[in-house]
Amino acid sequence: MEHTDITRTHPHGMEAMCEDGRRLYADALSRGRIQRSEAETAPCLLEFALLQPDPDDSAWLRPLPPATALSQRLLPLEREIQRHREQAVQLTHAFEPFLSIAAHSRPTHAINVLEGVDRINEAIQVAQANCRSEILSVQPGGGRSEPTLTTAFRLGQDVLERGLSMRVLYQHTARHSPGTLTYARLMSDAHVEFRTARELVDRLTIFDRSVAFIPAQDDRKVALELRHPGLVDYLIKVFDQQWRSAVPLFQERPDEASVDGITEVQRTIARLLIEGQVDEAIARRLGMNVRTCRAHIAKLAAALGSGSRAQLGYLIARSGLLDDDAAPPDAG
Repeated sequence: MEHTDITRTHPHGMEAMCEDGRRLYADALSRGRIQRSEAETAPCLLEFALLQPDPDDSAWLRPLPPATALSQRLLPLEREIQRHREQAVQLTHAFEPFLSIAAHSRPTHAINVLEGVDRINEAIQVAQANCRSEILSVQPGGGRSEPTLTTAFRLGQDVLERGLSMRVLYQHTARHSPGTLTYARLMSDAHVEFRTARELVDRLTIFDRSVAFIPAQDDRKVALELRHPGLVDYLIKVFDQQWRSAVPLFQERPDEASVDGITEVQRTIARLLIEGQVDEAIARRLGMNVRTCRAHIAKLAAALGSGSRAQLGYLIARSGLLDDDAAPPDAG
């Protein structure tokens, strides 16, 4: 019971000695001994054995030399430190083979930054080579260039030969690209599908629902390789939502509804204008060239009777053009 009382009233270690303890221990060292009654205010000194009974008179206490006390306390700590050092050496030896492998292999962090087009393409090709079941791909912009389609077809042959499933999203403007349509016809089978949407945010490729690639810069010379399950699952949900609202590439699109002389594409451009997007950004979002985008803006301005770009924004906001019920949704 005495030990319990001391611990409760003096809940500190020797490295944080109380004020009474420091004072009494210093007095005992100076005087050679102190009376037992004096130590009642600092029972920790007895708990730590810094004060010990005087063999000649039990009413007195003698101090343990500080060098002896320090040595007694440091010895188990030094042994523990030595044990941890030995454990650290053992762990280092155990991981040496893996460190050697990692130094010569691709990193597998949750997020890897890929700089340079060559490194990006290499990482995507490695991911496709390791793919076992499914590829999801978003390819915004208009028609593909010939070199791009040649590379895509070479990789696509691998998809067909291995029986992988693949879903690809283009923008509606890709429907007017003969090269893209030819590629899609050559690739289309029971496991490969193509759809188009009016607007796509940016590129995205997901392999086996476990690794995704997205651009990190507008010039697409830096990309992120994502392996974090939470991030990849989120991107899959984004893809599935876009896929559901997209139109199969070889299915005729619903007629572009025109309300008061304003087409569905022009309503989309109106929304992007209200958001503060510049012509170049709008064209990129809709997969068309800037000249075509500006032609649509001019038609939109004429339909609303706008004489300036500033007035156009005001008229769009007043017209109700962007109300939810003003524009029919994409066909699914």
